[in-house]
Amino acid sequence: MTKVLMTRPLPDKVQAAARDSFDLTVRPMTSPLTVEEMRSALSEYDGVVPTLGDLFSAEIFAAEESWRCQILANFGVGYNHIDVQAAQASGISVTNTPGAVTDATADVALTLMLMSARRAGEGERLVRAGQWEGWHPTQLLGMHLGGKTVGIVGMGRIGQAIARRCHFGFGMTVAYHSRSPKTLDFPAARKDSLLDLAAAVDVLVLAVPGGDETHHLIDAQVLEAMAPHAHLINIARGNVVEEAALIRALREGRIGGAGLDVYEFEPAVPEALCAMENVVLLPHIGTAALEVREDMGLMSVRNLQAFFAGETPPNLV
Repeated sequence: MTKVLMTRPLPDKVQAAARDSFDLTVRPMTSPLTVEEMRSALSEYDGVVPTLGDLFSAEIFAAEESWRCQILANFGVGYNHIDVQAAQASGISVTNTPGAVTDATADVALTLMLMSARRAGEGERLVRAGQWEGWHPTQLLGMHLGGKTVGIVGMGRIGQAIARRCHFGFGMTVAYHSRSPKTLDFPAARKDSLLDLAAAVDVLVLAVPGGDETHHLIDAQVLEAMAPHAHLINIARGNVVEEAALIRALREGRIGGAGLDVYEFEPAVPEALCAMENVVLLPHIGTAALEVREDMGLMSVRNLQAFFAGETPPNLV
C-alpha cells in the first residue's frame, strides 16, 4: 500500500480520509521537519504532506540522485518553503491547496485592519490590566475605516476577497498594485508603482505570495512613502516586509500603525514589536478555522489520490 507521511497532525477528518486510501503515518510534533527528517521522509515514503516551515531546499533534494517520494502534497496555498524546480528535477511533483484559504485569510486581514485602526488591542490590554477608568470622549481615538482608501498589494484571489470586503462592507475606495491589470467585479484603481500606491492610501494590505521576488518588497523606501496616519497590514509572508525597517518606521511615528499575522523570522517576534502599542500581533492564524483546515487537508488528500491513480492532481504547481 502507498505510504504517506503527514509532517504535522492535521484535523481528524483529514487523517481519516487519508487512511482510507493510504498507509498513513502522522508525525506527532508540531515543529517543522529537521534536515534529517526531510531526507528520511523523501527516502521512506511515496508521498509527503508538508506544510509551512518544512524547508525542502535544493540542498535537500540534491542529497540523493533519486528518492522514493514522488509527490509533495503541500498543506497550504503558499509553497515558497519548497524549491519546486529542484523537486521537479528530482522527479517529485508538488501540489498546493489554493481556494480553500481565500475567505478565511481575507477575514483575518479585515480583523487586523479594524484592530489596528481602532486600537482594539491597546484597549483590551488596558481593560485586562485593570487600568480602564471609564468612558470619556477622547479616549483611544483611532481611525474610522469607512470612506478611506485601501491599497492592496497583490490582487489575486485573496487580494480580491479583501478588496470586496473593504468596498462593499465599508465603502472604502480600492487601489491596487499588481504585475498586470485585473478584470474585477468592483471599482478599483491600478497604480503603476508600489511607491505610488503606498503614498495614496490610508491602509496598505499585503496579499502577495512569498518567495525571492517579494522578499523585502516593503522596505524603508515604501514605508517612507506612506502617510503618517496610514496602517500596514501583512497577511502574506513575514519576509515580504523588512522587519527592521518597519520597527524604525513605527518607533519614529512615520506610519500610524501595523497589523501583523506573519513575521520575518517566525516564530521569533522582535521584542521591539511586542513593546509597541501601535502594533497588533497575531500568531499566524490566517486560516485557523476548523472547516478551513479540513478543506485544505482534504484538498491535499485529493491531490495525492489523483496522483497515485495516474491522473493529473487538481492543484499541481
